[in-house]
Amino acid sequence: MSEELIRGGGPPRRIVCLTEETTEVLYRMGEEGRIVGISAFTVRPPEARRDKPVVSQFVKADVEKIAALEPDLVLGFSDLQADICAALIRLGIEVHCFNQRSVGEILDVVRRLGAMIGEPEKGRTLALEMSDGLERIAMAGARFPFRPRVYFEEWPDPLISGIRWVSELIEIAGGEDVFSELRGARLAKERTLSGPEAVLSRNPDVYLASWCGRKFRRDYLDKRPGWTEAAFMKHERVFEIESSTILQPGPGALTDGVLAIHRILAQVSGGTPATLTR
Repeated sequence: MSEELIRGGGPPRRIVCLTEETTEVLYRMGEEGRIVGISAFTVRPPEARRDKPVVSQFVKADVEKIAALEPDLVLGFSDLQADICAALIRLGIEVHCFNQRSVGEILDVVRRLGAMIGEPEKGRTLALEMSDGLERIAMAGARFPFRPRVYFEEWPDPLISGIRWVSELIEIAGGEDVFSELRGARLAKERTLSGPEAVLSRNPDVYLASWCGRKFRRDYLDKRPGWTEAAFMKHERVFEIESSTILQPGPGALTDGVLAIHRILAQVSGGTPATLTR
């Protein structure tokens, strides 16, 4: 038996990323040369859209185009891409579908992806770098004069509160998620609120919007019964965070996303934000 048969073909060299976060992880590891296809929603890093062919949207993919790229690994995310993954598997293509929902799971994906491509040290190093940044932000947030109460809105109609990693990042940043009890819900429909009045009943200090790819509109808030009298409206504590930054379960959320929240909460609380360099 030849050595090639015994040892196998080695780590994947041609990878298709069906979502943005794995593309960003590979770029940050310096392994972008392995990527042969990306998602249309990729914005991090910006050069990926310039250099790599687009083969998918979040719940749609050009299976034939992916197959023509002859990938030795396709990376997906969540049950929403189950049909795409199944179609690729039927074509004999190897697929790994991640399903991270928490900050810890995002860091695990980084380490696991490093191991999958034969570069475990790069995965551990990147995960440690992001963990250290989160710890510095958490230490600064703990020194805020008070912890602002935050309502994070992922969708405006119906109202959907933040997914688990967002809820955790709010706490790391120095705030309190007013709907933290919903963070364990894996599906968006399980985080759907009964209506605008549910938010007022929690009396948040801060409103954060990230409408999952849709541009935030302040005038929507003015039309909600009772909202113009809410403290966060009167005191102009209404903010938007780009969904490409905070709603992708990857490096962006654990760096720029949490830092954006942290700086907002520092402004609201009168605290001093962490000083981070990248």
